[in-house]
Amino acid sequence: MATHSPQDLDLLLSKLSGDDTFRASFLNDPQLALGTLGIKLAADKIPALRCLPAKEVFIASRHAIKGKLENAAGAIPFFLSGQR
Repeated sequence: MATHSPQDLDLLLSKLSGDDTFRASFLNDPQLALGTLGIKLAADKIPALRCLPAKEVFIASRHAIKGKLENAAGAIPFFLSGQR
């Protein structure tokens, strides 16, 4: 798993909290969607069943999420699990 900067994670959170097209792409093909942001993730890290929390959850929790996660790649399975 690659390590990404806080800026990568911030961009990902921004897209997940406000870009409906990106959210749909992210759910459909996470590797492709992440690639558009320069983030690489191994296929075995992507859950087979995927869902995302509502955009409002990302907006409200953005600071807390950034503080708990070390890098964008480590956050992907968490986001795709739909956990809040």
